[in-house]
Amino acid sequence: QLHLVESGGGLVQPGGSLRLSCAVSGDTSRVYTTGWFRQAPGKEREGFAAISGANGKTYYIDSVKGRFTISRDSAENTVYLQMDNLKPEDTSVYYCAATQIPRGVGWNSALGYDYWGQGTQVTVSS
Repeated sequence: QLHLVESGGGLVQPGGSLRLSCAVSGDTSRVYTTGWFRQAPGKEREGFAAISGANGKTYYIDSVKGRFTISRDSAENTVYLQMDNLKPEDTSVYYCAATQIPRGVGWNSALGYDYWGQGTQVTVSS
């Protein structure tokens, strides 16, 4: 089993930056994929970035590519999300999620993840 805790959310002006952290504890020797999702009020949860536990390969959706960077510190069992050039439409609750086995769905499908953090609010506003 895994336990995930996000941190680093807050209020930032458009064009600004934030770095979110996802601390992973438990059986961290077996993490297949860790992903970042977000959910705005009235909208579906959206997966937008992920990193492979095996080789560190990263995945992004087009709307965040070039602005967001997912990375990991294996020694600290922490996955980071660096968010630059933030836009008001990035305002959401951000969640990290992880799975220890492949689920046969796309990396950005919530169905592919078994463990979730509690979420952290990111608000982009002037």
